[in-house]
Amino acid sequence: MIRFKLKELISKKEFYDGKRITLKKIAEVTGINRMTLTKINTKVGYSTSTDTLNKLCDFFDCEISELVEYVSEDQMQKKTDKEE
Repeated sequence: MIRFKLKELISKKEFYDGKRITLKKIAEVTGINRMTLTKINTKVGYSTSTDTLNKLCDFFDCEISELVEYVSEDQMQKKTDKEE
């Protein structure tokens, strides 16, 4: 499964820029629909286009590996087991 690290990037940008970054602001700057950003931020397993990924990497000035990561089914199962 692909996991988006949008929350982490927002937090990092807020720290370095010294101001709050909202999904609304990201939507305004990138042209990405705010609902798409919400789904990326909250919905496990959400699928999005490479164009959206490109815009986010541009906004955060980051590599794709800083935005997304692959989590294997085994890792997901271990996480689920720990939570129970």
